[in-house]
Amino acid sequence: MVREKRRENLCVTVPTLFRCPISMDVMKSPVSLCTGVTYDRSSIEKWLSLGHNTCPATMQTLLSTHTTPNLTLRRLIHHWLLHPDMSPSPPLPLPPATSKRQVREIINGSVSCDSLSKIVDFMKASEENLKFIAFSDDAVSKFVEFFGNCKEIEVCELIVELLDLILSENGAKEKLNSLILKSNKDSLSSFLLVLREGSVKSKIKSARILELIALNSESQRKIAENGGILYELYSLIAVEKDRLAIQAGLSALLAISTSRPVRKELILFGIVKTVGEILSNTNTVRAVIEKALGILEMVATCTEGREAISEDEKCVVEIVRRLMKCSNVATEHGITVIWSVCYLARDQTAQEKVMKVNGLTKVLLVMQSDCSVSTRQMCRELVKVLRVKNSKSCLASYETKTTHIMPY
Repeated sequence: MVREKRRENLCVTVPTLFRCPISMDVMKSPVSLCTGVTYDRSSIEKWLSLGHNTCPATMQTLLSTHTTPNLTLRRLIHHWLLHPDMSPSPPLPLPPATSKRQVREIINGSVSCDSLSKIVDFMKASEENLKFIAFSDDAVSKFVEFFGNCKEIEVCELIVELLDLILSENGAKEKLNSLILKSNKDSLSSFLLVLREGSVKSKIKSARILELIALNSESQRKIAENGGILYELYSLIAVEKDRLAIQAGLSALLAISTSRPVRKELILFGIVKTVGEILSNTNTVRAVIEKALGILEMVATCTEGREAISEDEKCVVEIVRRLMKCSNVATEHGITVIWSVCYLARDQTAQEKVMKVNGLTKVLLVMQSDCSVSTRQMCRELVKVLRVKNSKSCLASYETKTTHIMPY
């Protein structure tokens, strides 16, 4: 009886603020979306991994799927859980809010972990506070300058979080591009440190920042030429299992790898095999599939890339399997890759792989779908080259339900 009563009290006395809006359980690791709603990390990451792009509580479309740890709420929950009887208690007072005057004093003084934590909390407190920092040239310049000279991973991670918050404001990409890439400070080395030694969350934010400041060919070249960054971004998709980390790594590589030398370097890393593994995973979500196929389309522009795609055991087969099953974007990327290896390169190994998995039927279906003019033209050219692989009839390998489709 006592135990039942205690469980009853527990259910009644759990503060609503401490419950995850999805699971309704007490949050273990509260994180906030860009809408301001806080969820337990495991619940919201599961929601996002299913391909949703909305806030579950408000159903607003998310401008960003990045989450921010709600440290204050986590401290409150932790304090509440420490009470052995789990009885109701007065709420733990929130730490005093940092004022704009105090922020100015921090900016004009020395930078430390404690001062940076206060700045980050200040920025998260309101949109007004965020804009106050984002549009302060002195503040942003000082943080970037300090970042370029910093070798402490904890401090670097805090500055990365701060810069990631700033990126949501108008003109921030251009400002950070100028400060990070055109200054004499070695900020890229600090990004490399975070990508090597930081938490997964910090790596994701670093990749996002690098992607968004790669505004032109000069910026892309500077980032790619910095020793190690390209490989660490590749490692983010090859080693990490976190879906958001893989997506961030692919996005950054797509933004940075615009030159032939960089693409050849990625091929040497093993990007084709890694992407093949990603595509073969049945749990891979749409956003990741689209970016993975985008990477393959990018590397297929060079001879080495086409050869690697043709020789890989999974790539061509998985591309054909994904046609018409993910999105129009993914299908058009996929057709371009198949066209590059089968028609442009005339690779017989790739042609045979396509035919073995009924690829000709898929190409015909894509050609009859609502695809772009260029994709439809590539499909026509693929039909011409693939029909040669069948000596009996160009329709011999078609499935019954598609024999009515004429290739021309």
